[in-house]
Amino acid sequence: MSLETLTGLANLSKAQLSRIERAEAMIPPELPRQLDDVFGTSGIFTDLYRLARKEIHPDKFRRRMDLEARATVIKEYSPQVVPGLLQIEPYARAQFTTFDPKANAEAIEELVTGRMSRQDMLLGDPRPDYAAILDEGVLRRAYGGTDVMRKQFEHLLELSLTPSTYLQVLPFAHGGHALVGGSLSLWTLDDGSLVAYEEAATTGTLVEEKAEVQAKVWAYDLLSASALSPAASADFIRSVLEELS
Repeated sequence: MSLETLTGLANLSKAQLSRIERAEAMIPPELPRQLDDVFGTSGIFTDLYRLARKEIHPDKFRRRMDLEARATVIKEYSPQVVPGLLQIEPYARAQFTTFDPKANAEAIEELVTGRMSRQDMLLGDPRPDYAAILDEGVLRRAYGGTDVMRKQFEHLLELSLTPSTYLQVLPFAHGGHALVGGSLSLWTLDDGSLVAYEEAATTGTLVEEKAEVQAKVWAYDLLSASALSPAASADFIRSVLEELS
């Protein structure tokens, strides 16, 4: 099949497909499924992409990626930005650009592609149960401008309470708490074990020792008990969304 023909079937330009074919550009997360449909390859491209996408991330993050992919339950707390698994593409792009304004467009797009590829797990079957506590600062700190934030809030509202996801907002009025120093992810793995991952601006730490993980779980549970309910959190997000109008 020529690139010209594939262009019309895969909804990408000939130049984009050519760069992907020559390994000069990252693979868009939706392309493997499209290729399986076009060529009738019964998931081969999708399966290969699951392996290849690990190359997007530096070595130090691959164990984190492997553990996250094994999780049957994911709980996260974020104090500053929308968690990566909940970000829309323009928000992620704006965040990466803000973090490293000297990065070229290609480097930014590789990071965005890597982030978007992680979200496949929330759409899979079976998919993990997912919960997140968002500090009010996540909603008040804008990335990408009003239109991007509006779309990001709409995406959060779609996930605020579903059969497999729920979100809670922690208002500023709550004050200090044990997790104020950085973001936290808690994963219940497929073997029933618990793992925690703490992340700061440029570093991340896996916590696997049982007592330390239990301490993180307790701190998260206390915070969850203090945060708004999913319904009240959705109302809070809507109120911030209305302020953007």
